[in-house]
Amino acid sequence: MGSAPHHDRLRHVGSGGISRLNAVVLGEALAAEENDLVFPSHDFSRHAHISSPEQYQNMYERSIEDPAGFWSDIASQFYWKKRWNPEVCSENIDVRRGTVKIEWFKGGVTNICYNALDRNIEAGNGDKVALYWEGNEPGQDAQLTYAQMLEKVCQLSNYLKNVGVGKGDTVIIYLPMLMELPIAMLACARIGAIHSVVFAGFSAESLSQRIVDCKPKVVISCNAVCRGAKVIHLKEIVDTALAESVNSGVPVDLCLIFENKSAMKRESTKWQIGRDVWWEDVVLQFPTKCLVEWVDAEDPLFLLYTSGSTGKPKGVLHTNGGYMVYTATTFKYAFDYKPSDVYWCTADCGWITGHGYITYGPLLNGATVLVFEGAPSYPDPGRCWDIVDKYKVTILYTAPTLVRALMRDGDEYVTRYSRKSLRILGSVGEPINPSAWRWFYNVVGDSRCPISDTWWQTETGGFMITPIPGAWPQKPGSATFPFFGIQPVIVDEKGNEIEGECTGYLCIKKSWPGAFRSLYGDHERYETTYFKPFAGYYFTGDGCSRDKDGYHWLTGRVDDVINVSGHRIGTAEVESALVSHPHCAEAAVVGVDHEVKGQGIYAFVTLVDGVPYSEEVRKSLILAVRNQIGAFAGPDKIHWSPAIPKTGSGKIMRRILRKIASRQLDELGDTSTLVDPNVVDQLIALIDR
Repeated sequence: MGSAPHHDRLRHVGSGGISRLNAVVLGEALAAEENDLVFPSHDFSRHAHISSPEQYQNMYERSIEDPAGFWSDIASQFYWKKRWNPEVCSENIDVRRGTVKIEWFKGGVTNICYNALDRNIEAGNGDKVALYWEGNEPGQDAQLTYAQMLEKVCQLSNYLKNVGVGKGDTVIIYLPMLMELPIAMLACARIGAIHSVVFAGFSAESLSQRIVDCKPKVVISCNAVCRGAKVIHLKEIVDTALAESVNSGVPVDLCLIFENKSAMKRESTKWQIGRDVWWEDVVLQFPTKCLVEWVDAEDPLFLLYTSGSTGKPKGVLHTNGGYMVYTATTFKYAFDYKPSDVYWCTADCGWITGHGYITYGPLLNGATVLVFEGAPSYPDPGRCWDIVDKYKVTILYTAPTLVRALMRDGDEYVTRYSRKSLRILGSVGEPINPSAWRWFYNVVGDSRCPISDTWWQTETGGFMITPIPGAWPQKPGSATFPFFGIQPVIVDEKGNEIEGECTGYLCIKKSWPGAFRSLYGDHERYETTYFKPFAGYYFTGDGCSRDKDGYHWLTGRVDDVINVSGHRIGTAEVESALVSHPHCAEAAVVGVDHEVKGQGIYAFVTLVDGVPYSEEVRKSLILAVRNQIGAFAGPDKIHWSPAIPKTGSGKIMRRILRKIASRQLDELGDTSTLVDPNVVDQLIALIDR
């Protein structure tokens, strides 16, 4: 079947197109029932960039029917040394027609660092704060204006050039959330070098894997970092990784180390003379002006490794021009960004969220960004709201994992702070379950802040399906509608597009400027993973439902779909049902072999503090799922879990949970990327409870 005609695409969002039963308006009432619609208030919409479904629809129609014109108009707002070729976009995403290739603004010559810093300074914003930095300990803080940030970026750019880093060379950045992390990213971009940021929670083995794959000229890190009450010795991890890399035939001759004095003094830092250099000793000697390396829109900007269904991480490759235009535009509209906003994203630059929505997207818009080094519950669970009040944060973008953790700690840690500055909330990383959505909306945002519940991926470079605050009503837990230029389709197993209310596989028709161009050194895996499952489409790997109003509901990875007696059940659905139970703080669900049903549902459940494990609670949890989804979805096993094993980005490590559920305890594999590897032992100890 073809897609719906353009004029009918958004029949569900027009005025009066959605039933107002059980609707609430921002600031007027709490969001309560499952089917509540949350309408933006008239005042909010009046001041929003996109203030009505009609305005969105007109812009969306143009982005689909005239993508070249739509994106050229937006791209023209940035500085280009040379304009792009008349053919704005050239693409083949159909494997049946040859090699997959995506190009946007080819022939255009620009520089993303110039657009993020110099352009804002030339517009008169040199004295505006670009970065606020909040340290691990309350009271540790700093700030940089756009002019000061540019000077620091230029000094590092000049140093990197001096040691032989040039256009197309790779630099690995293994830093915690210090201001030096975005500075290092921008310094690489300024000279045309490719940065590969590795999250500073990854193990030496994971870091070494990435070094061996991309063969960097330099590794940038720091000696140590404090996260909560814990000191993490990053330099020792780097030393081990570099030793492993040498054994794999990839030596690195230069390691630039920032002295993070609050965590560790340089005298205590292990040192390899001839390879290791202190940032403070060399970078500060260089001039504060550095010429820009102008690059083609399709030249590589960065590599970011993401885990695949197989063991070897995939090096996702993003280029300069399209990524710049897309990440800046999504930031502006999904957060309704205004020049007076103070924006805080709680993610880390080691993940794609920190690339697009801490460093590049906000700075390209001239925003003031907060960077937080510490742990969100240190020294107590009120820290986030203390920070919001201290910096008068207006836009807060965070993960459902953190929302649920803070929810578990209790409302009193939130309500003791004002939070009056908050204007917009955002959610990223996984579908947010409706009960967490409502807590975030009602308690954190005082029922007056819309939530941009964004769906996107490392591979997409920016938001794909997201609410646009002010434009249309929200449904708790739904990512709502596509961003400009994005054509999501839901297909069945055979790749046929399904219309109307349905559930299936989420694919994207046509390319968009922020799309990744390849997997580093492995274009064949790029095609096989993303473009072969459903020929003619980009396959997201996610399941999706579309309701009668056209709203999109992400149901989780399709490899996280459990087939029980022929019923396909998304793990996210079951988890959401469990978490709606008042005694459940968090849940993770996996499928296990079942001799009658094919697969059974195995649930790991963390209870709210103070609630003891009991048979009564177990039965009550199963009943909650049966009531919300149906009898077929009732978990076969509830496994008590003091905590759920997660990576540093908050991703649940389902591979390990599947092994525990299947009792394959000798096949657990690498647990070094977990935030707390001890959780695994605790889970094993509770197997038969």
